[in-house]
Amino acid sequence: MTDILDNPIIPDFGDKPAPKADAAAPVPGPAAAPAPAPVAAAGPRKIVFIASKGNLDMAYPALIMANAALGEGVETHIFFTFWGFDLITERTMDDLKFTMLGNTAMHLPMAPKVPIPQLLGALPGVTFATTKFMRKQLDDLEIPSVREMLDIIVASGGHLWGCKLSFDMNGLAEDDLYDGVEGVISASDFIELSEGAQVIFV
Repeated sequence: MTDILDNPIIPDFGDKPAPKADAAAPVPGPAAAPAPAPVAAAGPRKIVFIASKGNLDMAYPALIMANAALGEGVETHIFFTFWGFDLITERTMDDLKFTMLGNTAMHLPMAPKVPIPQLLGALPGVTFATTKFMRKQLDDLEIPSVREMLDIIVASGGHLWGCKLSFDMNGLAEDDLYDGVEGVISASDFIELSEGAQVIFV
């Protein structure tokens, strides 16, 4: 067993080399002031939401957060892609559906510990009923419709963009889109648009 020294030798790991034997002793003087920490350049905040889903329940997260960001004075953009394109397509935006299929967290609000079997969502009429129920809940809470939310966002200075790939896949024309959409842009355009922004994928 190794003996432990009463006075162990602790090496000095300082970054200053020891002075040479023949070096003159330094003249004491006032301590130098520490260098100020670099300050990040302050600039306007920017946020971009990617809306990728077209279900009624998934339409609202991006719209509500975008509206909140605009209320805080943040430059706000929403990029609609894939099924999220339904939110800005005139023929679909007022008729979004809510389905239980694929939602493993589905339960009735009054019985959060009682899950609803996924197979129920496949029965005829269930999607219609659940959509009607959710619309009533939104109305009771006085939450605007998807179209009204978009109107509010545009009126508040928000920017709406469509994905060129989704636009072409759906065989759409510009007349098919909600009036507040500023343009249909490519993924490369989106990368440039989102430079320096906080990006949130929904």
